[in-house]
Amino acid sequence: MNWLLVIAGGMVGAPLRYLTDRMVQARHDSVFPWGTFVVNVVGCAMLGALTGAVAAGAASSRVQLLLGTGLCGALTTYSTFSYETLKLAEDGARGFAVANVVGSVVAGVAAAFAGGAAATALWA
Repeated sequence: MNWLLVIAGGMVGAPLRYLTDRMVQARHDSVFPWGTFVVNVVGCAMLGALTGAVAAGAASSRVQLLLGTGLCGALTTYSTFSYETLKLAEDGARGFAVANVVGSVVAGVAAAFAGGAAATALWA
């Protein structure tokens, strides 16, 4: 039964990633992959909040499978992040490539911590 929760979350997360990525990227006239950056940081914040909620007993392991593994797993995208970073470097936009790596890691970890802290403040 658990795998159905993951599938259900993924069915929402994958199109949400695609649509959000396209919407964000269409608003920026830049080679920087803002769409992927945004979905990854938002996904990190959501996963941090969800993990905090589970730790506080406010959400179940089934909710974690549905929203964490399923939705956030499909929403965020390490492969696209890697490909876009490689493409930036190959196209001579090495500064953007480095900014993408450093910015994504720093913002993602900060978002996860912020989400976890918000959940702890709310439910602890």
